[in-house]
Amino acid sequence: MVSITSTARPTLRRSLLGLALAAGLLAQLPAMAQSADFPSRPIKMIVPFGPGTSTDIVARVMADAMGKSLGQSVIVENRAGAGGSIGTDFVARSPADGYTIVMGTVGTHAINKALYRKLAYDPIADFAPLSFVGQTPTLLVVSGNSPFQNLKDLGAAAAKPPGISFASAGSGTSGHLAGELLKARLGGEMVHVPYKEGSLAMSDVMSGQVQFMFYHPTAVLPHIRAGKLRALGTSSAKRSAALPDLPTIAEQTNSDFDLVAWFMMYAPKATPEPTLKKLRDAASTALANADVQAKLTAQGLEKGSTSDLDAFGKAEVAKWADLVQKSGAQVD
Repeated sequence: MVSITSTARPTLRRSLLGLALAAGLLAQLPAMAQSADFPSRPIKMIVPFGPGTSTDIVARVMADAMGKSLGQSVIVENRAGAGGSIGTDFVARSPADGYTIVMGTVGTHAINKALYRKLAYDPIADFAPLSFVGQTPTLLVVSGNSPFQNLKDLGAAAAKPPGISFASAGSGTSGHLAGELLKARLGGEMVHVPYKEGSLAMSDVMSGQVQFMFYHPTAVLPHIRAGKLRALGTSSAKRSAALPDLPTIAEQTNSDFDLVAWFMMYAPKATPEPTLKKLRDAASTALANADVQAKLTAQGLEKGSTSDLDAFGKAEVAKWADLVQKSGAQVD
């Protein structure tokens, strides 16, 4: 039996501690080496919606610019379904090495948390935010032939039986929740009519089958200019850059009505900090590019004043959870 003297014990403890620290450092070496070498191959940017959607267009603008900055291609891959949840969950479960990122939205990283009873991912705990790309208000539009000239007319019609109806691109979407918030502000009867696609909803608004809807500026502006739709207000606290003469709903209702759609890029939560920094720097360089900003502006995006991305994300989850609860929207 070997005995250890009291004088030898401190030396042994220091040796064991040194071995533990060395083992921990060795365990980190592969990740450190990988971060230093990042990116050594193409990066995949997941778009959790279909090709041609606003999220897809924004992602492709950013992917092209970031690829030039990083010296590697950033390939956009569409993984649509379940309100963006399928593609978003794919990224949450991907290796945290920076090679798989996602173009997140107000839907995937705020609304879905409360909307889906069994959401497979957590928008806060499972992701590291990379960059706030931009935000866009939605416009409240009616048919070009509608008798409604302003929100006062809309509210008066809602107050008379049988009330009016509003369309959206689906239950629990930002357009649906904006309609529910307007109903709370104006009162009266406003029946929600969900559609599978926003274009179908917009078509029925133009024909007058449904009285109004909230939708993105890029989709409705051509129809407003053609006289097929009429805009009655914008959902953000400040006026839309696309229609600066159009009053906000907050102005017209003397309330705190302020809802915007936004885009933010994310990586899996455990991605090494050096890798996150490279991705964030590439995004910042892209957003500082005048050509990139022109392309994003053409999609109706406006710059946000978001500095603390983590705090912003948490606040958005809480805000939209309250709206989802009040609307009664729920998806299994």
